[in-house]
Amino acid sequence: MSDILSILIWAIPVLFAITIHEAAHGWTASQLGDHTARMMGRLTLNPIKHIDPVGTLLVPALLYLSSSGFIFGWAKPVPVNFNALRSPKRDMFWVALAGPGVNLLMAIGWLIVVAIANSANIPFLVLMGGAGVFVNLLLAIFNLLPIPPLDGGRVISSLLPKKMAYQYDQLEPYGLFILIGLLYFGVFKIVVWPIVLFMLIWLSNLSGLNLVDLIIVNLLG
Repeated sequence: MSDILSILIWAIPVLFAITIHEAAHGWTASQLGDHTARMMGRLTLNPIKHIDPVGTLLVPALLYLSSSGFIFGWAKPVPVNFNALRSPKRDMFWVALAGPGVNLLMAIGWLIVVAIANSANIPFLVLMGGAGVFVNLLLAIFNLLPIPPLDGGRVISSLLPKKMAYQYDQLEPYGLFILIGLLYFGVFKIVVWPIVLFMLIWLSNLSGLNLVDLIIVNLLG
């Protein structure tokens, strides 16, 4: 039973995090003129529509079983036709930020779950809420790395002059390999983890809850 509970504690926040992240991209694009995701049925909270069998399941499982030292994966990207946006370069910025933005909002939502469950003395929900805070912060910060095709890469591309943006976008076919290489050489420990830890400390001070111990000791320890 403890193994099943452990899986639920992590699986439910992860499914919510990736599902709403991808749906947010599609919804924002639809509001700005591109209805591709809506027409393809991707504006849904059904996680099956957003799970990539390789990126969401196989790759993370293989990395975990091989004791690689890091876990990496991805969801099925929501299709966006940037040329269909009313102002492609400007609107790309908002479409890209929608995913990490909604993850930060979900982190706040899970923080409220921790506070309520802590007051009601429901340990299972306290742990799930902690996992939700951590997963959403991690997903938001990771996706803001300035590497195409991550959301951070889209943000940078939208801010660069057209010629520089075109040259920058040429990295996209190699982005996955660049990212795996950076993860292997410690970019997670050097860049992503310190930002996530800073956010956890800040939220702990803001809420009066010890999120650092909850997540690092009880969930990751």
